Amino acid sequence: MTIATRRIKSSFTAGELAPELYGRADLRAFENGARRLRNVVIQPTGGVARRPGLVHVATLPGEARLVPFEFNTEQTYLLVLTQGRLQVFLGDAEVASLPAPWSTAMLPQLAFTQSADTLLLFHPEMPPQRLTRSSHIAWSITPFAFGREVFHNFTRDVTMAASATTGTVALVSSAPVFGVGHISRRFRLKGQRVVIASVEGPQNATAVVEDPLEDTLPTEDWQEAAFSPVRGWPVCACFHQNRLVLGGSRDAPNRLWLSRTGDLGDFDAGTGLDDEAIDFALVSDQVNAIRAVFSGRHLQVFTSGAEWMVTGDPLTPSSIQLNRQTRIGTAVDRQVPPVDVDGATLFVARSGRGVHEFAYTDVADAYQANDLALVARHLVRDPVSMAYDQTARLLHVVMADGSIATLTLYRAEQVIAWTRLETEGAFRAVAETEGRVFALVERFGSFRLERFDTTMGLDAALAGSSFASQDRWTGLGHLEMREVGVLADGAPRAAERVQDGAITLDPPAATVQAGLPFRHVIEPLPPALGNATAAAAAPLRLVSATFRVLATPALEVDLGRGVQPVPFRRLDTALLDAPPAPFTGDIALRALGWRRDAMAPLWRIEGATPLPLTLLSVTTDMRISN
Repeated sequence: MTIATRRIKSSFTAGELAPELYGRADLRAFENGARRLRNVVIQPTGGVARRPGLVHVATLPGEARLVPFEFNTEQTYLLVLTQGRLQVFLGDAEVASLPAPWSTAMLPQLAFTQSADTLLLFHPEMPPQRLTRSSHIAWSITPFAFGREVFHNFTRDVTMAASATTGTVALVSSAPVFGVGHISRRFRLKGQRVVIASVEGPQNATAVVEDPLEDTLPTEDWQEAAFSPVRGWPVCACFHQNRLVLGGSRDAPNRLWLSRTGDLGDFDAGTGLDDEAIDFALVSDQVNAIRAVFSGRHLQVFTSGAEWMVTGDPLTPSSIQLNRQTRIGTAVDRQVPPVDVDGATLFVARSGRGVHEFAYTDVADAYQANDLALVARHLVRDPVSMAYDQTARLLHVVMADGSIATLTLYRAEQVIAWTRLETEGAFRAVAETEGRVFALVERFGSFRLERFDTTMGLDAALAGSSFASQDRWTGLGHLEMREVGVLADGAPRAAERVQDGAITLDPPAATVQAGLPFRHVIEPLPPALGNATAAAAAPLRLVSATFRVLATPALEVDLGRGVQPVPFRRLDTALLDAPPAPFTGDIALRALGWRRDAMAPLWRIEGATPLPLTLLSVTTDMRISN
C-alpha cells in the first residue's frame, strides 16, 4: 500500500539548521529550514537567492583591518589599516594613503569611534589617535590630546613623599612604582600636580612641581596618570550624551571614564558638578574586562563576563546608575564591535559560538540577550569580524576558518535565517558603508580588498565593455595564470586562463565579466524528519518536484540522478545563441526510483553558473510505501 502526499515549501525563513536538530521534527523551524544553504542569502520575504559576486578593488600589502567612515550620506569612505599605514578608499578608488603608528599585531585589538569628520582609534598599547578629514584627499593622523587628563591610584598601601613643595623635587615611594614610561607624565599628590622629569629607580624619581605641594610628609593620597606607556591606554570608546566614553585599559580593565559634557578631552572629575567628568569602576563579584561601549537607548557596556546598562537622564556624577543585565560575555581575543539592528545591539559571545541580540524590553524594564545562532550553531565558530547591511537586512559574520555566516534578520516577520558564504581562498574581515559591503579576502598568498556587487556572478571579478566586440580583455593581473569564469555579452563561456593579465575570447564580445567561479547549494531537510507521516524506514518515491523561480536565467537540479541543467529555452525561440532570458514561473520536473535512505534529501539545487537565481517555493509530490 502506498500513500500519496504533497508538501509545499513556501519559505526558507529559518535558514540552515544545525545537524544536532535533525531529530527535532516538532520544531517550527523545520517547516521553514534547510539542510544546506551555501553561497545563497535568504530574502526577508522568504525566498532564497544566489549571493552577489565580489568585485576586485585592490591588492593590499598584507593583513588589514577595515573601518567604515561616514562623513555624511553622500560621502562615505572605507579605511584600510595595514602595517604602519592607512589607506582611504572612496567608492572603489584609493584617494589617500598616509603613515600610521600601528603594527600588524595590533590590528585585531584596534577599536574606533567617530564624531562628524573625526575618527578616534584606540589600542591598549598605543596612545589614542585622531584621524581627521579635511577633504577627499586631505587626511591627517595625530595623537588625541587630553585637555585635562584623568588620574588613578593603581596601588594600595603605598606612600609617596616629595623632598620639597616647589621647584624640582625628589619623589620617594614605599614600594616599586616608577618606570621609564612615566617620564613626562603627571602624578598628583594630595590633588597637586607634578611632572616626572627622570626616573632613578622603581622607588625614586625626580619631578617638577606644577601646583605647590601642601607638605613633604609621606601620603597615600597620590595618583598617577590613568593612561601612560606604563599603565596602558583605553581599550574602547564611544560618544554618548555629548561625552566621550572610554572603556577599560590594560591596568584598569573594568573602569569607565566619561569626559566633561561638550569637552571631549577633559576627564578631570573636578568637584562633581553635573557637567564634569565621571570616573567609576564596574563593581561585581569578579573583575570583568570592558571590551566595548555602545551608545543606544542607554549607555551599554560589554565586558568579558557580562553586559551592563548605565542609566541617568542626563548622565551626571550624582544621577548615574549601573546595572548588570546579562551574563554572556564578549570576545576578548579581538575587537568585534557591536552593531545596531532595529534598535537592538548585536554582539559576539565570548564562547565564539553565539551572536546575541541585546534588546531592551519595556515589560521587564531590562535588557535580554537572545542567541540568534541557537539553531545554526555549526555555522558560528570563532567570529572575527561583523558588519550589517541595512539595505538587504543581512548581517555578515566572518569566521576564523575563512567563511562568512550571513544572517537575514527581520524580527517583524520572524525571519532569523543563517546561510554560509564561501570563496576560493578565505574571508578575513568585512565592513559596510552606505549599503556597500567590502570584504578582506586572502587569495593565493596575498590579501585583496573586494566588494559585494549584485551585478556580478563571479568572485575577484572585473567587468568591462567596449563599443565594438573585441577578443582580448586586459586588467586581470591579480588573477595571473588562474582559470577564470567568463560571462560574455550576458552568456556564460568556457573557462579561460589569464596570461599576461589578459584573456582571449573566441568569438569576441562587447561586454565581459571575468573572475573566480563559486558554487551555490540549496538542499532541503530530509522529508522523513520533517513529516510525521513518513516512517524513517519506509521506502519513499519522489514523483515530481515543482520549483517556482523569479527572474532566473539558469537552474541546475539533482532529483537523485545527479545535477542536471533545467532547459528554460524553447526550441522555437529566436536567436538560440543569445544570452539566456530570465524566467519567472513554475518548473515541474519528474523523478524516478524508490529510496530508503531517510537522511537523503529529495532534491538539491547546485551550480556555479554566474547568473542570478531566486527560488521562491518548492512543491513535492511523493509516494510512501507502508
